[in-house]
Amino acid sequence: MRLPSRRRALMDAATAMAGFLVAGTWLFAVSHAESGLLLYAGLGAGAAVMGSAVFTILRRRPPLITPADRVTLVRAVLVACCAAMAVPAFLGASVPGMLFIAVGTVAFLLDAVDGAVARYFGCASPAGARLDVQTDAALVLVLSCAAVGSHGPWVLAIGLMWYLFAVAGWIRPALRGTLTASRLRKAIGAYQPFAFLLALAPGTPHGIGMAALALALVSLSASFSRDIVELERNLIRHSRHGPLDSMARRWYPLGVTRQGDRHRGPAGRRAFPTSKGS
Repeated sequence: MRLPSRRRALMDAATAMAGFLVAGTWLFAVSHAESGLLLYAGLGAGAAVMGSAVFTILRRRPPLITPADRVTLVRAVLVACCAAMAVPAFLGASVPGMLFIAVGTVAFLLDAVDGAVARYFGCASPAGARLDVQTDAALVLVLSCAAVGSHGPWVLAIGLMWYLFAVAGWIRPALRGTLTASRLRKAIGAYQPFAFLLALAPGTPHGIGMAALALALVSLSASFSRDIVELERNLIRHSRHGPLDSMARRWYPLGVTRQGDRHRGPAGRRAFPTSKGS
């Protein structure tokens, strides 16, 4: 018997959360000899990642979940596990090991899978794109937290930039406008987690890691700056020729829409990589 869409969404969300609690606890115990308060702090960080993903799904009207969303939920579980393992590194109690890098790399590479699933099943949607972009942003933030102890607190600027842009949209309506598609923007977004994984990988010379992260920060700053200029110009152009289109006025909790991309993700941009069209 086929379950109602809301019940399926609830079951998938509960399964994902339970999967994180089991996998996150095990991965933390394997990667860190000492647990105690660090374990609870790690699980709390991971639960925040999962809570954001679950909330994004359950707030949909009508409540539904697609095959591509399930892949993204798996990615969210992996990102949440990384968040749990990143807490000791963020607090300076340890450095990320190969297990952390392996889980983070799988979460990064799965970004191409959910897009392929969305195209195969024809389930692309703005709601799925928002979930995808939120997961991308969470991965970069988690990786930046893990790199604080070894590369300095300045790397947090990379992980926080997408969130700052989204918050700025609450203050400046122009930042909730519509951006055209850009391959350069996508390439810069894809480079962010790659740079962190490279810098954190055991055996990578510290100088190379610092250079990779510095390039990530510069390129991401330039990309956001270019988008802000474009959005401000769009606002001026529309104010001269008429009101903003309805999609440009639609407000998503974490950002704005993009025109011309396969999906319409939050913050009006692809700050972080995705190939998903759902």
